[in-house]
Amino acid sequence: MPRRYEVDPTKGRFDVEWPLFGELSRALALKVAREYRPEIVVGIATAGVIPGAVVAAILDCDFRSILVTRRETTTRVRETPAVLGAAPHEVRDRRVLIVDETCDSGETMRLAVSSIVNAGASEVRTAVSFKTGSYEPDFHALATESTIVLPWDREILADGELRPNPKYRDA
Repeated sequence: MPRRYEVDPTKGRFDVEWPLFGELSRALALKVAREYRPEIVVGIATAGVIPGAVVAAILDCDFRSILVTRRETTTRVRETPAVLGAAPHEVRDRRVLIVDETCDSGETMRLAVSSIVNAGASEVRTAVSFKTGSYEPDFHALATESTIVLPWDREILADGELRPNPKYRDA
């Protein structure tokens, strides 16, 4: 299984602009509201925090985050995701919606769900902006196999200048 930041050039590239991101977040919140009323939304840091916060605002409920990452550490690249830190204690005895930006294999989402359940949530559902693989979240705004390039991830600061993010070079 390729690491999350590796891209498959055969699947194409989907550049998401801010207005589309806003509409997809709105659509996701409406889908959730039709079937589920969370008391708290937990965004998976880092990229799930932005759509999670927007969905929480639209649903008018509390927002927290949890850090599940594959990012490089000083010594290695994580092949599998890891929860860094504790689940928010506010989830205890509450209905929780976990939000991430994309979901492919579901490894990250499963870790987040497990952490939130172990923290005592009364019910947990999952939502993503983009369903990109085999994992079936409870809610998603859009399904695609393309490499998703989010507006906040398109460029990075390098040598004091904004430059195209090299992780999408091959997409």
